[in-house]
Amino acid sequence: MSTDDVLADVGPRLRRIRKEREVTLAALSEATGISVSTLSRLECGLRRPSLELLLPIAQAHRVPLDELVGAPPVGDPRVRSKPVVRGGRTHWPLTRRPGGLQAFKVLEPQRRQQPEPRTHEGYEWLYVLSGRLRLVLGEHDVVLSAGEAAEFDTRVPHWFGSTGEGPVEFLSLFGPQGERMHVRARPART
Repeated sequence: MSTDDVLADVGPRLRRIRKEREVTLAALSEATGISVSTLSRLECGLRRPSLELLLPIAQAHRVPLDELVGAPPVGDPRVRSKPVVRGGRTHWPLTRRPGGLQAFKVLEPQRRQQPEPRTHEGYEWLYVLSGRLRLVLGEHDVVLSAGEAAEFDTRVPHWFGSTGEGPVEFLSLFGPQGERMHVRARPART
C-alpha cells in the first residue's frame, strides 16, 4: 500500500472513530485545541494529516496513533483485536474463550442514561481504569473511580455506565456462574 493510499484512508478512519465514541467535532476541537474546520477538513480528506494533528486526536480518543493511520509496520507480530461497538459502548475483546472466562476493555462515552437493571447467568468483575463508573446492583447505587473494582453475581439485577460527568474506561471480566475472581495476598513470612 502506497503512502498516498494510507493517508487517503486516515480521514474516513478519523470520522468512524469519532462517531463510534459519539463525540461531536466541537467537543473534539475543545479536547485537542484543533479548530472544528481543520478537523472537518481532515475527516473529508481535504487536509493532509500530520503528526501535529494526529497526536492530540489519538490522545483525546485514547487510541494508539497507528489505529488512526492504520499502517502497522511490516512484520509487526502484535495481534490487534477489532473493537466492537454495542449500544454506544466500545468493547475490545482481550480473550477468546467462548463459554469460559471472557475479558474486555470497555469505553463508555460521556452520557446520562436511565439505569435498566438486568439479570443473567454468570459472574462479573469490573475494574475502572479512568473516569467514574456508576454501578446499580440490587438495592445499591455506587460510583467507582479509577483503581476501584467490583464483583457480583449477575443473577442480581445490575446495570453500569457513565455517571454523565465524562467517559469511563474499564475492564470487564465475565465468567460462567460459579467462577469468581479473588485476589488474595499471601501473608508475609516472619
